[in-house]
Amino acid sequence: MSKEVRALEPSVLWNNFADLNSVPRGSKKEEKVIQFMVDFGNKLNLETIVDPVGNVIIKKPASKGFENRKTVVLQSHLDMVHQKNSDTIFDFDTEGIKMKIDGEWVKAEGTTLGADNGLGVAAIMSILASKDIKHPAIEGLFTIDEETGMTGAMGLQAGYLDGEILLNLDTEEDDEIDIGCAGGIDITAENTYNEVNTPTNSTGYSIAVTGLNGGHSGMDIDKGLGNANKIMNRVLYEAQDFLRVSEINGGSLRNAIPRESFAKIAVYNSQKNAFLKLIKKVTKDIKTEFKTVDPNLEIEVTQIDVPAKVMTTISQSNLLKAIYIAHNGVYRMSHDMEGLVETSNNVARIIVKDEDITILCLTRSSVETSKTDLANALTATFELAGYTVTQSGSYPGWKPNIDSPILKVLSNKYEEMFGEKANVVACHAGLECGILGTNYPEMDMISFGPTIQGAHSPDERAHIKSSQKFWKFLLTILENIPLKN
Repeated sequence: MSKEVRALEPSVLWNNFADLNSVPRGSKKEEKVIQFMVDFGNKLNLETIVDPVGNVIIKKPASKGFENRKTVVLQSHLDMVHQKNSDTIFDFDTEGIKMKIDGEWVKAEGTTLGADNGLGVAAIMSILASKDIKHPAIEGLFTIDEETGMTGAMGLQAGYLDGEILLNLDTEEDDEIDIGCAGGIDITAENTYNEVNTPTNSTGYSIAVTGLNGGHSGMDIDKGLGNANKIMNRVLYEAQDFLRVSEINGGSLRNAIPRESFAKIAVYNSQKNAFLKLIKKVTKDIKTEFKTVDPNLEIEVTQIDVPAKVMTTISQSNLLKAIYIAHNGVYRMSHDMEGLVETSNNVARIIVKDEDITILCLTRSSVETSKTDLANALTATFELAGYTVTQSGSYPGWKPNIDSPILKVLSNKYEEMFGEKANVVACHAGLECGILGTNYPEMDMISFGPTIQGAHSPDERAHIKSSQKFWKFLLTILENIPLKN
């Protein structure tokens, strides 16, 4: 299937993307892709460095006539989000992504595609390997673990890079030039509970919330998409008088809006009819609410063997109330940039099993004080329910600089090439620019990329013509990098 993708133009970009996608590269499991990049740099006889945390840096001298231009850092992250449909059999640790062409798009077979940020990586590889592209001195920076903690960017120390300009190739709308992004913090709530024997005269049921679109917990958080964890909790909350919870398993990664949630429960036999009637009504109400944004939402109740153990009523009540109260979605819109989400939270993962409860959230904000405010609100919510809460993995946002010299170059060239002004924006996602700027504060940074939809979900797809547009734009920018001071 990847063969037809390799035949796309520009062939160098798609072939490097296909090569990259043949290598497993999940977050925190980047050993194979790090070695892949080291082998790539060494094969080109370019200076190749692996820093102490695993970031790969490949340096290439300027092409003839561009020696007096400012050195440019081309930056993308190596890791990708691993998500697959529940009926897809695929081992991300050993298999390469199976790609296909679907109309105007490149997609994967039932999994995430890895265009986030694989197309950026492939573009940098293509420039490093080129013999005829005009460019200043290039430092290819390939960071690790962007998707689950940004530990690569946070671990990059001063002294490795000499570039004065950084082009981050990790945005997902080809008509946008990004000059700012949100920071984030992980909220983890944990608790234990005592299991008790399931009441006699009970019937076992499973509840499955499936069919949601999911998506990027930053870029898609303002779309009002269904969160499987919140929907499951709503169902259980409304029916709690009829049931006892045995297990809940919902969501996956912090940075992905949950698409599926599953629960095992016991229902009192005397309440079965009332329970099923209520579930039918609740299901109809919820599906009606989400029919526009999540038309494939399904809430299915299936009879199963009666679970042996269930939660105590007090633990169950506290859990359902805490999740109900926990904020999910947009918390505050920016007053400085129209249409920009300032602060949000994603209730990403809920696990209830074997007397342990774990709830994972990712809170994002472009304003540090607002990020702290929402993080504290979530902490207070779960602590009131008796949970232990940990705030971790905090990383800063990237403050917009509308006077950026490289912004002027990109804006002017975009209008000149495409006959319209680019949208200069800040995004509600965790780009690495803000973090990299802590150790390289004088570096002028900008972010752009091809159009990618459905990132962090199996519906991820990369637009073919947009990728061609992105490639042409990138090469033009490299030819117009300012002279050294």
